[in-house]
Amino acid sequence: MTFKTSINCGSCIKAVTPFLEQVTGINQWGVDTDNPEKILTVQSSGATADEVLAAVQKAGFTATETKR
Repeated sequence: MTFKTSINCGSCIKAVTPFLEQVTGINQWGVDTDNPEKILTVQSSGATADEVLAAVQKAGFTATETKR
């Protein structure tokens, strides 16, 4: 799954980390802060897009799922 986010720096990644780690089923995630759309990529074995979006929003950031 990929999401366009407002996560734009290392401090932002540090802030969102504990929220994403609480989502069951996320195997790996990362944010491309060099990309203008700050793309969050999540590899999941059970987590839903809605769960990822909720975690990012709880951390204080915006996110929208990108369609491929």
